[in-house]
Amino acid sequence: MKDLTIDWALRATWQAVTRMYNEEAKNYGLTMAIGFTLLSIDSKKGTPSTALGPRMGMEATSLSRILKSLEDRGYIERRPNPNDGRGVLIHLTALGIEKRKESRDVVMQFNEVVGEHVNKDDLKGFFNTMDVINKLILDKKVYNKTTTN
Repeated sequence: MKDLTIDWALRATWQAVTRMYNEEAKNYGLTMAIGFTLLSIDSKKGTPSTALGPRMGMEATSLSRILKSLEDRGYIERRPNPNDGRGVLIHLTALGIEKRKESRDVVMQFNEVVGEHVNKDDLKGFFNTMDVINKLILDKKVYNKTTTN
């Protein structure tokens, strides 16, 4: 049996989820990255382009490619930010709102199925564990230990 480590379990699970979402996204003419981006855009007020990268944990160059693809497909439009003359707000088009809803439905279905197979206490423990891991990483406590040989 493999020695399980936390990072191995996270990575293997995330890869399986990514494959599953990409397979499902094909049915809607999307990719997981496009669906995730659509879900990250405020459907009513729009979202500043500069806020999307950090919100999604994505590098600007990767996000630029996705935004270009979304624009080419007619899912988003860029509008000047009325609160910042230099900024741009990303807004969903009617088609983008439709594709966002399809993406949300897939995510909610996944959550529902998992919820049917994992009891509420275990799921709460999972989220608590993820919060602790994220906090340790953000607080730089994971690799900040002094080691001696």
